Amino acid sequence: MRILKYLLLLFLLSLVALSIFIATQKGEYFIERSRIINSPSNSVYNYVNDYRNWEDFGSWSNDDANMKFTYPENTVGKGAFYSWEGKDGNGSMTTVFTKENDSIAQKMTIDGATSVVNWKFKDTIGGTKVTWSTKGKMDFFFKIYSAVSGGVDKVIGTMYEKSLSKLDKNLVYEIKTFSIKSNGLVTKPQVYYIAQSFTTEIAKINKNFKIVLPKITSFCNDNNITINGSPFIIYHTYDLKSGLANISIALPIQSEIFLSEGSDINSGKINTYEAVQTTLLGDYSHIGQAYSKATAFLNQKQLKKDPKYAFIAVYKTGKSEVRNPSKWSTEIYIPLMPKVVVEPVAAPAPVLAAPSEEIITKPVPVKTPEPVKIIKKLEPKKVVTPKPVEEESEF
Repeated sequence: MRILKYLLLLFLLSLVALSIFIATQKGEYFIERSRIINSPSNSVYNYVNDYRNWEDFGSWSNDDANMKFTYPENTVGKGAFYSWEGKDGNGSMTTVFTKENDSIAQKMTIDGATSVVNWKFKDTIGGTKVTWSTKGKMDFFFKIYSAVSGGVDKVIGTMYEKSLSKLDKNLVYEIKTFSIKSNGLVTKPQVYYIAQSFTTEIAKINKNFKIVLPKITSFCNDNNITINGSPFIIYHTYDLKSGLANISIALPIQSEIFLSEGSDINSGKINTYEAVQTTLLGDYSHIGQAYSKATAFLNQKQLKKDPKYAFIAVYKTGKSEVRNPSKWSTEIYIPLMPKVVVEPVAAPAPVLAAPSEEIITKPVPVKTPEPVKIIKKLEPKKVVTPKPVEEESEF
């Protein structure tokens, strides 16, 4: 009995000593890991900059199969965020700064404890050097957890190493795996649409699509406009030499509407047309190659494209339906010049009149056209075209 008391006392003394040791340890930490990703910096940056991809490469998803993620409309760029609930706690992350293809700064909160997370992207031999770091302060319970797990550097560092490895694998396979199929000539039915139009760098089209599409969707929902199909982009111009394109990011709607002048949102109609169709199965970044294949078919068949459009891309299956970029489906259409049908005109029958008769020509009554009927006149919400702004990081 006495030995048991001594053992219990020894255990209590050890526990107190361990608690004192943990409490006196330095609470601040800085963890950093780097890896060369076998992909260009713009691909890596765009992938990391969208929180919807984090569930795919983050090692924490494998460690906790029941973790639940919540995404808002905006998951890309400055101001984007997402949150999660898991066995090791609940947290959220917000993007506070971005520099195109260079760096991202974020603020992370887990059960009330905050930390600063930074990403650096640098072109190098073999791809992109990605450096992922975090700086924060441990509370007492995290000190205990890290102490029994081998230290905070091992806990966070191991998680970063596994995640960077998976990031490399995802980008190499998911982004670079694609196929293009030429479908020949098709007839597209008439479509009414609502859109936002602007000129952008070709390299930033996918980024703008992710930002603008949710705003157009919200506009439709707020104004009771029925969406009728998959989103699409009208490429009015597509200049590879200048790297610029004039586009309309659009949603098909059920019936024609007219909007007030001066709105960033516009409406329109594309009549039934013949087109050369090509299907891209894979990441959106390969749209240029799909367009080139469609153009080659058009030239081979000596077909004339409609000068009003470079091409139209319909996003049939995307991230909202399938998480794997290699399985996304996009249809490319190059509209052709409308066929001109010339109907033969019959020669007028000769008018025979008796010598004593007079041929009197009566004026043909002209009907005044009725005024155009406006089906709907909406006061849309103001949508501001996204303009990436580089800001000085406070980190």
